[in-house]
Amino acid sequence: MKRDYFEGADVAVTVCAKDGTILDMNAKSRKTFLKPGQPDILGANVLDCHPEPARSLLADMLAHPRTNVYTVEKEGVKKLIFQCPWYDGDDYAGFMELSMVLPEVIPHRVRKPKA
Repeated sequence: MKRDYFEGADVAVTVCAKDGTILDMNAKSRKTFLKPGQPDILGANVLDCHPEPARSLLADMLAHPRTNVYTVEKEGVKKLIFQCPWYDGDDYAGFMELSMVLPEVIPHRVRKPKA
């Protein structure tokens, strides 16, 4: 039985093919990115959903796979954005984005290796 671990997670997960086609969005991604009454955007191109300069950056990431991580703040809500390539076996297949709301204060812990 295949499980969809991300469907109920409190993180927006969006998966795109290497040509930019949106392949999958979990419930949090749909809630985050779709406006009320807007039809589903599965099958749309992710580049059409972004203004410049994000559009050019995403186009370059699709052409030259790499991980991109940053934080953004909108209307007082700070988020961590993690974009990374995904693979079908050894073949580059596209990229996925994880977007999560960050709390105001985040503890930072340094883990030391066991001696």
